[in-house]
Amino acid sequence: MRGTSVTLVTGSRKGIGRHLAEHYLDLGHRVIGCSRGPCGWERAGYTHHQADITAEADVKRLFASIRKEHGTLHNVINNAGIASMNHSLLTPASTVEKVMRTNLLGTFLAAREAAKLMRRDRYGRIVNFSTVAVPLNLEGEAAYVASKAAVEALTRVLAREFAEFGVTVNTIGPTPIKTDLIAGVPVDKIEALIARQPIKRYGELADVTNVVDFYLREESNFITGQCVYLGGV
Repeated sequence: MRGTSVTLVTGSRKGIGRHLAEHYLDLGHRVIGCSRGPCGWERAGYTHHQADITAEADVKRLFASIRKEHGTLHNVINNAGIASMNHSLLTPASTVEKVMRTNLLGTFLAAREAAKLMRRDRYGRIVNFSTVAVPLNLEGEAAYVASKAAVEALTRVLAREFAEFGVTVNTIGPTPIKTDLIAGVPVDKIEALIARQPIKRYGELADVTNVVDFYLREESNFITGQCVYLGGV
């Protein structure tokens, strides 16, 4: 068995990211978190970095710090992401670029730097975030859906590239969860989406941790390049 797990959660200031960080602290992990702004919460065993995951220099500094302080890294949960919910005709190019940089480039940079650390121990787990909006081809979310579809494709390629290092790469696709990400979306639109799910309810934070827990298990070493959508989508 390995020693204490070292786990990085991006976008850990609030919402799903904070929940995941606290969940793994509860399980005894040493947890590193990051966000663009100050964290606003503290716990024993938790270290927070103010870093922009779309900035390569920031990401390299983050992982250099992890290497210096911990010497290893077992798990990366690429939770940081943003959404754009608007008709394509009303979506400016600047919004598309921002969404793609955060959701795709940020995920790529963190996964790349993580694999450099993980390959030394021939072990690692990388979990990326998609959304059920991808298989549902959800109208009004073109940029967001495109960015997350790209994350799924990236996951499949990285799974192949990193397999030789003992590193698995998988994706989770949550259904709507009551966080800030959907706070500005009209309720009728969210309910219409939920009505398209076989299991017609909002997702819960525990639903996310259940899947991430499975991906992070040592026994999940034969599971890679996969995407699990919540709600039966």
